[in-house]
Amino acid sequence: MFSWLGNDDRRKKDPEVFQTVSDGLKKLYKTKLLPLEEHYKFHEFHSPALEDADFDNKPMVLLVGQYSTGKTTFIRYLLEQDFPGMRIGPEPTTDSFIAVMHGDVEGVIPGNALVVDPKKPFRKLNAFGNAFLNRFVCAQLPNPVLESISVIDTPGILSGEKQRISRGYDFAAVLEWFAERVDRIILLFDAHKLDISDEFSEVIKALKNHEDKIRVVLNKADQIETQQLMRVYGALMWSLGKIVNTPEVIRVYIGSFWSHPLLIPDNRKLFEAEEQDLFKDIQSLPRNAALRKLNDLIKRARLAKVHAYIISSLKKEMPAVFGKENKKKELINSLGDIYSKIEREHQISPGDFPNLKKMQEMLQAHDLNKFQPLKTKLLDTVDDMLAHDIAHLMVLVRQEETQKPNQVVKGGAFEGTMNGPFGHGYGEGAGEGIDEVEWVVSRDKPMYDEIFYTLSPVNGKVTGANAKKEMIKSKLPNTVLGKIWKLADIDKDGMLDDEEFALANHLIKVKLEGHELPSDLPSHLIPPSKRKMAE
Repeated sequence: MFSWLGNDDRRKKDPEVFQTVSDGLKKLYKTKLLPLEEHYKFHEFHSPALEDADFDNKPMVLLVGQYSTGKTTFIRYLLEQDFPGMRIGPEPTTDSFIAVMHGDVEGVIPGNALVVDPKKPFRKLNAFGNAFLNRFVCAQLPNPVLESISVIDTPGILSGEKQRISRGYDFAAVLEWFAERVDRIILLFDAHKLDISDEFSEVIKALKNHEDKIRVVLNKADQIETQQLMRVYGALMWSLGKIVNTPEVIRVYIGSFWSHPLLIPDNRKLFEAEEQDLFKDIQSLPRNAALRKLNDLIKRARLAKVHAYIISSLKKEMPAVFGKENKKKELINSLGDIYSKIEREHQISPGDFPNLKKMQEMLQAHDLNKFQPLKTKLLDTVDDMLAHDIAHLMVLVRQEETQKPNQVVKGGAFEGTMNGPFGHGYGEGAGEGIDEVEWVVSRDKPMYDEIFYTLSPVNGKVTGANAKKEMIKSKLPNTVLGKIWKLADIDKDGMLDDEEFALANHLIKVKLEGHELPSDLPSHLIPPSKRKMAE
């Protein structure tokens, strides 16, 4: 009799089967989320419908900043070559959005041609009109960095009198469109001018809900002294704290991202470490791209559900015949109360709701009587997707990651510091003496030997208990000393001979100087008498 119940249960237990994450996302979006979006006019209020190219495209990095903060120079630094349409200068020079992408032949594709190309993820930008499309180009060039990622250069954000000049299109809305689709947003600041203009403040607010993608770069930091740099860093954190409302502190990378000599080289090591951290973050984008797209689809689904509840609630309250306009005004003014009611009835987090003021403005232009009532079947389909299909895709994401473990950005600036003597930390800490014929520990071995012979060695070795008495004088935690012991006790006999003891002390010195310990003992640190054993 109730056979449909059994079928429904079976369907929920057996999620859709997909070959790849990208195909799965496309199918789930088209069959389960898109019908809900179309039914409740989601695209008119929030974001245009997604296309296949949105799921297939390479990870994108969006650069945002006031003019002359070094956005275009930053791209040139990453690519280590010029790109078509590139202009660099101290005044506003980049007045266009430039999508820097990989292509077999170097060239520029204008915006109007770009938004009709189904292989590019920009088709929905035609909604911003010719004023924007005349300021949008794609620069294509054969570059190894661009084989893994694409970079979006943006016009310099204006300040002072300049920001009063109308751009002819909604600049903040365009940036918000890109923010939804990119994998990383890099906000660049110039160490000389930290004033956050009204337009910049508006832009940062438009990036709300995408804080997890934002990274901040304090550029041109080599042009100021250390003491001044500390003050500038503090001022930047204070300014950002007022605009970006997040409980955690936004990560700020300090450096000088261009290929010129450092003007003040005092903080060279700091800049190298910061650059390395930022490069690692960018290099991980291809590996995490599928997870990011999955995460964005979940966020979109949650917003679409809330939107459906809002639209159906407004429709329910509208009168059939008389007093429509007055009721519309009343409902829009009391939208905050409707939010609270939906929140209570459906146990929805306040963070899932769209911006109240913006929603009120957009509702003014719509006929509330033409909205659709609540259709639970559409919502159940999306709930089913979130509860079952997404979990299946998560497993597929992990499988794809293990099958392609070396998915990192290569080429350009990413190659320069990967290997060789100019790699970060080369020849320092545990890497000291890497190129030397003589065992680096032997320099201080006479001093370590004196201590060794005070520890009552038996048959040329000190016991673990005796070695511990000496090693804990370093005041390092037991977890660290335990790791040092494992690295130094090469023959694993639970005791240390004079060379192993000297090695243990050398590693203690490395740690006390602020360097990290290696996970495995580098070949140049193995004592000469133990090298055959290691082989």
